[in-house]
Amino acid sequence: MPATLKTPEQVAAYRERLIGMYDPQRPCILICGGTGCLANAAGEVIAAFREVLAKHELDHKVGLRITGCHGFCEQGPLVVLLPERLLYVSVTPDDAEEIVEKTVLNGERIERLFYKDASGRIFEKQDDIPFYKRQTRLIFGANLELDPRSIDDYLRIGGYSALVKALTRMTPEQIIEEVTRSGLRGRGGAGFPAGVKWASCRKAPGNHKYVICNADEGDPGAYANRSLLEGNPHSVVEGMIIGAYAIGALEGYVYVRTEYPLAVDLMAQAVNDARAMGLLGENILGTGLRFDISIVRGGGAFVCGESTALMASIEGRVGEPRAKHIHTVESGLWDRPSNLNNVETWANIPLIINKGADWFTRIGTGDVTKSPWGGSKGTKIFSLVGKVNNTGLVEVPMGATLRQVVFDIGGGVKGGKKLKGVQTGGPSGGVLAERHLDLPIDYDQLVEAGTMMGSGGMIVMDEDNCMVDFARFFTRFLENESCGKCTPCREGIVQMGMILTDICEGKGKPEDIPLLEEVAEVVSEASLCQLGITAPNPVLTTLRYFPEEYEAHVRDRKCAAGVCRALVTYSIDPEKCTGCMLCARNCAAEAIHGEQKQPHTIDPAKCTKCGVCYDMCRYNAVLRN
Repeated sequence: MPATLKTPEQVAAYRERLIGMYDPQRPCILICGGTGCLANAAGEVIAAFREVLAKHELDHKVGLRITGCHGFCEQGPLVVLLPERLLYVSVTPDDAEEIVEKTVLNGERIERLFYKDASGRIFEKQDDIPFYKRQTRLIFGANLELDPRSIDDYLRIGGYSALVKALTRMTPEQIIEEVTRSGLRGRGGAGFPAGVKWASCRKAPGNHKYVICNADEGDPGAYANRSLLEGNPHSVVEGMIIGAYAIGALEGYVYVRTEYPLAVDLMAQAVNDARAMGLLGENILGTGLRFDISIVRGGGAFVCGESTALMASIEGRVGEPRAKHIHTVESGLWDRPSNLNNVETWANIPLIINKGADWFTRIGTGDVTKSPWGGSKGTKIFSLVGKVNNTGLVEVPMGATLRQVVFDIGGGVKGGKKLKGVQTGGPSGGVLAERHLDLPIDYDQLVEAGTMMGSGGMIVMDEDNCMVDFARFFTRFLENESCGKCTPCREGIVQMGMILTDICEGKGKPEDIPLLEEVAEVVSEASLCQLGITAPNPVLTTLRYFPEEYEAHVRDRKCAAGVCRALVTYSIDPEKCTGCMLCARNCAAEAIHGEQKQPHTIDPAKCTKCGVCYDMCRYNAVLRN
């Protein structure tokens, strides 16, 4: 890293120097160092490659780049070999020697390490795999081009060029106009037009203003924000500096979920490196701009993802929301004008400034020429998890359908089972049914269907999921995460959970279903913040799209998915049972009796309804009623 860059011209000259030093044809081994791959022993894989390269004296001939998340989490640890962009999946430390000796040194392919789809088709190059090929990776794609610990890598691929353009060729008003025209809406879930929020904050009275990055991301199953911070932290830093210049802010805060230690570490390093290079601090690039960023660890509560609760947490107070009649753009952090956007929103800003609002509006749905609320523009990153073959991070244009995400990119439902539903928007999101597979994914159409975008969680469910139990699970989660400040949320969510529990335990009454819906609507309409307002979504959408499951639980005392144990009984069909003893040997309750090669029976008094016999039987002899 050079001495401080003091002018825009020095930034350009240094970038040209970096480009001149970089050989795109030089062999290079890219290893995913994101949290997902590290959890699958990527750290040991990295150490093994370093040892092998040193052993063969290739340290200066073959590059080794530790990147952030590649997105294909199902297949990690991931290793990409440049310049061919060959992808090896599920790599172990023992594979390092073979990869270097065969592929790096001799150009041989190792077929067993290539990705194979469900049909057995082999893919050698990353870009050919449907998971990658069918995405539009505007934000996430740069993760493969840089080491997140290297500000030089970010500068080399064009990093901070948007900042230079903003500071030297645009006024604050022009920047806000460009962001507004782009139609960029907040990627944190509410979808508020970013440019409108920026304009309000700039106009708010006061000389001391703040910009804040919400990286709390408390939704179970969502990790797109984490992976952006781990893979390309400087894109967020650059976006925040541009935002600060446009709004007139002097200070910035990145509020990172405390359970994200790697993201905290990499973001802190990015801020320190940007400061050392003269891109943060006093008189940035000689333009007179003064702005700096601090990193704050989250308070460990789901509610701290709400804007006012987050600001209270930064101030050192309990993370509780406040009434919204006073807007944070006018009186937020320490009662001063504050602009909060999430990680993905900030990462979009350099792209919009560099490529222009017109380019951005060509991606997505709707028409923003008449109103910034008129569409959903750009791409969105989703955390695709659950009963889907290819789990991971998926970036698609706004307006892509659930079918495209789940089947074309995700590879369909695991085990060839039937899709039952998809939850979007995290714990407060709704559940969409199979008939919504061709629903375009954008802010307005999701809300109309009873769910929301959220921070990008997408959970796929199959026929073995019970929708009533699913609603109960997330209701209990939200009950525990409610701050308790307002009565509708504090008490109403508890009441919803009690009704759902009664239904799942076979104690439900016909009048419980309309009562549940009534309580859910009261909680939604009367709660103080978005946690309470959106908490009923899982309940209301499952009632709306899966009413037959609620009715079966209450009327017939049956759970077709076999999840609610109180409503399930197991028996053995003597015509199909071969007496193989497999079920009996695996029954911890010793509830299955019978001689070898003779039909077995289940003692209902001993049966714990764990379902192991049902799962283990090879002959479909165990019946679930």
